[in-house]
Amino acid sequence: RLLIREHTHQLRIPLNILQQDSQIDQLLIHQQIELLEVLTGFETNNKYEIKNSLGQRIYFAAEDTDCCTRNCCGPSRPFTMRILDNMGREVITLERPLRCTSCCFPCCLQEIEIQAPPGIPVGYVTQTWHPCLPRFTVQNERREDVLKITGPCVVCSCCADIDFEIKSLDDKYVVGKISKQWSGLVREMFTDVDNFGIQFPLDLDVKMKAVMLGACFLIDFMFFEMTRGEQRSGVW
Repeated sequence: RLLIREHTHQLRIPLNILQQDSQIDQLLIHQQIELLEVLTGFETNNKYEIKNSLGQRIYFAAEDTDCCTRNCCGPSRPFTMRILDNMGREVITLERPLRCTSCCFPCCLQEIEIQAPPGIPVGYVTQTWHPCLPRFTVQNERREDVLKITGPCVVCSCCADIDFEIKSLDDKYVVGKISKQWSGLVREMFTDVDNFGIQFPLDLDVKMKAVMLGACFLIDFMFFEMTRGEQRSGVW
């Protein structure tokens, strides 16, 4: 009985924290600049601050990937992203497996699993093959399709934001968006530091809000992360 009580308490803490997101309809994700990476080009673990619409930090995200994987696999690398609250507790875990990155082979497309609390899946974001458009399907914990995400034909970062629309399954309604925000010429050309904004309905299930975070990080790595020697041409 004691073990059951302890296990229930461990699960309840992260879920209560997620429940606070019920009054949030926008998230801002700011990647931190790593000086070692800027000066040497040596790929380090990515770190992000996640803020609400008032600019208050509510989460901190840190990539957990070994050195060899980061520098050999580049942006296509598998990773574990740990999302912590302001008390340092891990409330969300993102798991991206190693998958094929070529659009010519749609048999093994990109995917990310969202766990909240860690170890318990609440949803998935899977890439949908399309010859021209970046497309993703948002699924719940039972692998049932819930929403779609569609990006622009040319993912070009040229002095403007890039929007990935969150749509209903029938494509009739746009219910939100994930925006890669223009960070300025210097940052765009010489670093892979990115800023994102996520907008979704206020009444969206808190689990799906966590899944939107996973979608944002998957989009970042697929289209906006760069390796040493690469310069941003704006098209990926």
